[in-house]
Amino acid sequence: MDIIKATPDHGFAIAELALMAGEGIPDYFWEMARRPDQSSLEYGAERAASEDQNFSFKNAHLAVDQDRVTGMLLGYRLPAADTAEDLDTLPDFIRPLVALEQQVPASYYINMLATYPAFRGQGIGTALMDNVPEWAHAAGCDLASVEVFEQNPGALRLYQRLGYQIVDSRDVVPHPCYPYTGKVFLLTKPV
Repeated sequence: MDIIKATPDHGFAIAELALMAGEGIPDYFWEMARRPDQSSLEYGAERAASEDQNFSFKNAHLAVDQDRVTGMLLGYRLPAADTAEDLDTLPDFIRPLVALEQQVPASYYINMLATYPAFRGQGIGTALMDNVPEWAHAAGCDLASVEVFEQNPGALRLYQRLGYQIVDSRDVVPHPCYPYTGKVFLLTKPV
């Protein structure tokens, strides 16, 4: 298995994996923004192939086995505290997530970690996570951060096994796009 930097040609794989990792959130926004002649996945692939946002190939690293994408980590440096987004402009169910992001300005934020189902349980997520210190330092960060829904215990165990500690949480605002209730946790780790 190799870990590679994504290219625009990987847009479709990035979008597919984002749908798996995004707990329904990407599909919600993509469905609203897509053209009538395209699916939400096609719209996501188009966005992933662009460079003008954080959800982009430029922030994605891929696990590849014999030229087949098996997993992805999408991460980037969060904005500084003085550029915080106004929570009142966001949909209610997104506010807790962004409020947690705002607790760790300028950290290397692991937005998505996903593996295709056929490749789960093979250490791909751990292999991608092992590179976070290098990617964080390249982005000028000395802290990595990630958010996990309480109802995703497998992901929570993975991050805690890798040394990430829960530092804050927010109540989940239920929404039809994802099945979660309870808490969403913010975890961090010095890198």
